[in-house]
Amino acid sequence: MTQAASADITPEQVRAWARQVPILHNALSPYGGRGRVFFEYAVPRLGKRIDAVLLIDGVVLVVEFKVGEDEFTAQALDQVWDYALDLKNFHETSHDRLVVPILIPTQAQPVPIAIEATGHGDRLLRPVRCAPESLPGVIEAALAHAGTAAIAQAGEGWERGRYSPTPTIIEAARALYANHSVADISRSDAGATNLSRTSAVVTAIIADARANNRKAICFVTGVPGAGKTLVGLDIATRHAAARERGQHHSVFLSGNGPLVAILREALARDNAGWTGGKGRKKPVRKSSGKSKTLGAARNEVKAFIQNVHHFRDEYARHDDRAPVDHVAVFDEAQRAWNRAQAGKFMRTKRSMPDFDQSEPEFLIRVMDRHPDWAVVVCLVGGGQEINTGEAGIGEWVSAVVASFSHWHVHISPRLEDAEFQAGAAMQMLRGRARVHTDPALHLSVSMRSFRAEKVSALVKAILDRDHAAAAAALKDVSARYPIRLTRSLPKAKQWLRSQARGTERFGIVASSTAERLRPHAIHMKAPMDPVLWFLNDKDDVRSSYYLEDAASEFAVQGLELDFAAVVWDGDLQYQPHGWRHRFFSGNSWKNTKKAEDQTFLLNAYRVLMTRARQGMVVVVPEGDPTDPTRDPAFYNPTYEYLRAVGLPLLD
Repeated sequence: MTQAASADITPEQVRAWARQVPILHNALSPYGGRGRVFFEYAVPRLGKRIDAVLLIDGVVLVVEFKVGEDEFTAQALDQVWDYALDLKNFHETSHDRLVVPILIPTQAQPVPIAIEATGHGDRLLRPVRCAPESLPGVIEAALAHAGTAAIAQAGEGWERGRYSPTPTIIEAARALYANHSVADISRSDAGATNLSRTSAVVTAIIADARANNRKAICFVTGVPGAGKTLVGLDIATRHAAARERGQHHSVFLSGNGPLVAILREALARDNAGWTGGKGRKKPVRKSSGKSKTLGAARNEVKAFIQNVHHFRDEYARHDDRAPVDHVAVFDEAQRAWNRAQAGKFMRTKRSMPDFDQSEPEFLIRVMDRHPDWAVVVCLVGGGQEINTGEAGIGEWVSAVVASFSHWHVHISPRLEDAEFQAGAAMQMLRGRARVHTDPALHLSVSMRSFRAEKVSALVKAILDRDHAAAAAALKDVSARYPIRLTRSLPKAKQWLRSQARGTERFGIVASSTAERLRPHAIHMKAPMDPVLWFLNDKDDVRSSYYLEDAASEFAVQGLELDFAAVVWDGDLQYQPHGWRHRFFSGNSWKNTKKAEDQTFLLNAYRVLMTRARQGMVVVVPEGDPTDPTRDPAFYNPTYEYLRAVGLPLLD
């Protein structure tokens, strides 16, 4: 086993195997010739390995040992359930098989064997608590539960099934930082293969620029949730090793403050071996024999994941210094500030009265300070603008055309699509030299929801008030992606808890202008910490699991939950002739008149309704006839509209 292992083997690992093998030998001896054992089965999406996967008569038993422990802790039960969920959801030949998660603390006393199904109907059992001597009985009970269906599958090549994961952006960042490739953690079906292809094309552009001392800017487009950020992180982490060798650096830049903070903390915790929780904040000794403090790990991560505004401020103060980074990846590049917004901020907040550039122009100018080569990678989304002063992709193109004609431009042909609002910019590029078009720079398949790729289309139809399109999209979505409609927040919370298994994350989201949800204990003006909300465990009251703090569109932009409760306030009201956009001021609702602000509000709900990977419940409160700020007339039409579209009611 030691010779066959692909990872570094520590003495602790050898001792663990020495304890596990006799337990398995005793339990599996009656099943000779009826299956296989897979030790240290890799789960790249989670960046972990399963102790053992047993395939017996077509039944998949996922075994997690806790050597030297005597308790069935909630954390360990969630861990083995997560492993089983990963196989069930993302391993092709596990989809239709019985999957049984089993937890074995090696010092545990025997407990009654419980083989329990869940209400999900997907043949994934609840974790089985098992003492070492009880494993033979657990296997026998699992095979009996499977019945003849398992025997029929016994001869099939389970291990040859494709592993096609769809990680959250946090999981993806962790896996990439742990030196997994983008191919390891992305789907491999025909519709999603261009994720790896896009990353390869961008890497080739960087290699060409470096080899030929060129400067290049490339634009990667994609539908919502297609993996643009994943491509950017892949580029940034791929060159992290080059940084350590003293070669060229790359940096991942985003104006999304919560996303930057969450990714930094997630990677730092992993890098330091920090497991969280009370009494567990000390650095854990790594397999290399070295230990690292959480603070040191945070400093390392800061080197290549940065807030774009901090990057701008740093090089605005040093107007002649080239950055250490030869490659700059800008996430959501269309959100960079225009000249007016950037100038106003730099004058009033940074005491730079002469600053008179848009962020795109300034950022390209900074990278142009390199005397040899540089590459700017712009990740471009569309249709989710929620902030004032966003320049759009046209500002990047106009800056290149006006001031950086020596730069090579690599574009996705889909930039001409209306959602990217770059038609005028594309016209500026026509007929120019050094412009290269490559279809591989567009990501066409949403990766966010592995259960239903058409959730974005459903949400778009709902917000477009297109009844027929919404009803049709709902039929396509509802078979695998549960959606419910309710007027009761307590019922919605109960539904979330019933749907999630293992550490699948759930939470409440609402718009930042939803100020009359306070009677439901949702205070959108009270700050929540996105890092703690997205990363901390079930036992932390500040985490999303506790369902006490709601996240706004600003906190969840670019991030995902497994299940979400979207709570709808009176700020966006359905009316027969169109949406009514409002904001709360003083003691009453006011109409939102500016078209830009109306678009922001509609897009806020678009963001909120596309955060859940596996299912969501929409909560439209009943209101209160005694409270003029929560008049039922503000809520009833919206509820009736969503009901008419066909959203199933939550019992």
